[in-house]
Amino acid sequence: MASRENIVYEPDEPCPPLVSLAVGLQGAMFILVQTPLLVSVSLLGDTHGERYLSWAIFTALIINGGVTAAQSGVIGRFGSGHLFFTGTTPVYIAVCRTALTYGGPSLLSALVIVSSLFQFLLASWLPLLRRIVTPTVSGTVLILVGAITIPIAFESVADVPEGAPAAGGVAAAGATLAVTAALGLRATGRLRLWSPLVGIAAGCVVAGGLGMYDLQGVIDAPWIGVPPGGWPGIELTPGAEFWALLPMFLVVSLISALKTIGGGIALQQVSWRGERATDFRRVQGAINANGAGSLLSGIAGTPPAGAYEGATVSIVSFTGVAARNAGYAMGAILIALAFLPKVAAFLLAVPNPVIGTFLMMIMGLILVEGMRTVFQDGIDYRKALVVSVSLSVGIGLESQDLFSELVGGVWGTLLGNGLASGTLAAILMTSFLELSSARRLRLETELAMSALPRIDEFLRRAAARAGWDEASADRLRFVGEEVLSSLLQELEGDGPRRLAVLARPSAGVLEMEFLAALTDENLEDRLAYMNRQSEVPEETEISFRLLRHYASSVRHRKYHGLDIVTVRVEGSR
Repeated sequence: MASRENIVYEPDEPCPPLVSLAVGLQGAMFILVQTPLLVSVSLLGDTHGERYLSWAIFTALIINGGVTAAQSGVIGRFGSGHLFFTGTTPVYIAVCRTALTYGGPSLLSALVIVSSLFQFLLASWLPLLRRIVTPTVSGTVLILVGAITIPIAFESVADVPEGAPAAGGVAAAGATLAVTAALGLRATGRLRLWSPLVGIAAGCVVAGGLGMYDLQGVIDAPWIGVPPGGWPGIELTPGAEFWALLPMFLVVSLISALKTIGGGIALQQVSWRGERATDFRRVQGAINANGAGSLLSGIAGTPPAGAYEGATVSIVSFTGVAARNAGYAMGAILIALAFLPKVAAFLLAVPNPVIGTFLMMIMGLILVEGMRTVFQDGIDYRKALVVSVSLSVGIGLESQDLFSELVGGVWGTLLGNGLASGTLAAILMTSFLELSSARRLRLETELAMSALPRIDEFLRRAAARAGWDEASADRLRFVGEEVLSSLLQELEGDGPRRLAVLARPSAGVLEMEFLAALTDENLEDRLAYMNRQSEVPEETEISFRLLRHYASSVRHRKYHGLDIVTVRVEGSR
């Protein structure tokens, strides 16, 4: 995990109001442009008319703003504690339209509500899914998001109004790209924070000079307004249509949660200047907040809200602002825009070539972050195969309408979606690897030094099962002792705890997992900190330094109610 000196404001640092407003406006503009489009497409073909559509867009903006602000903080087990955009998500489009066809908005609301509850379960099950939802899977999902969206962004460059010159889109896109890239590469200080907005403004100036900026919608829109009525209600007596469509909504809800997991991991990597281990409690909080957004969307009768992990990671990387204040500002701006139609219309009037270029740069950055996530723990040929097959399936099916012809219906549309099919391929291959691996040995005991003889004998048996020589077995037992000692140091003064130890050999390496309840200290962060120190260590650091010396890798994952320390030790026969 490399140091990121480009970060100007970390999540915990106070950010000047003007900077928070600038970053918040950039994110709000991105969400605002996407929300009416995605809501309209999701509800396409609905017969409830303009009132329902206006209501759905209005409530979507309020929910997106509220959840974006909530993600920035931590309230109980909700919130990521990081700047994390939330907006109407495109992954639900196919199933939303199907629900409207078979049962109308009330059926859609019921299905969204129930599928949102599934995300809360996924957040609580995240420790159990740690071997399936790996950095390889999460990174692959991020790469797919970028790779699939970039061609769509390029299509917007040619989307020019009637009567405008054919080259107008290229000119506006070129101005946006050139100014944003130049400032991003060379600007320093606060000017770099404004570079995306300056680039968008430059593109708008060029587009306006070529007759591509239509302000009639801005003139016609009222200053303040709330859509009259439109709430469709909820289907409280689900029938056959509900049960038939529920599995599809659960699959899409799983994909949405996986995107949030990948984005949450990548966001923690880019939000701090120094090395930090991923705090999976924050990832669980992000999933819970995402589920709350979907739940509120279902109650309001609008398509589900979800994390915009790509846009968030990219803007944090580009501007260097990861402060929570920017998230609060963004949420407030979105909620205000829901009640200010004229201001929203002005932002929506930004020409498509300009917005498409902005989206293209954002997706390019998220593609890079996905690669970093895949490579963060190293990569072997198995991981490489998972990534390559998943990307091939996802990108290939996105460009070829194969399943729509073979399967038909909503399942054909869902499987033909590149993100859905690529994600499912990554999950299935990773699950197969886990199920076909050697069986793990397991020991349960109390977390106390008195358990050392049992742990020592357990690791001796694990080394014998792996066929290791005596020297390697002794090293394995020594690492086990140091992990136990380190855990006890972290829990000094706490009450009794249970400890589970899992061991599984694989190709000359034995992987151990120590599952226990810990305090807020992270062993992986402590080891990384000591890598940067050269002075004589304190007595309490001896176990950590010995552990770092004898283990080939140490990973510490913190979840709500459970901490998992994974240690890999190399041996010889």
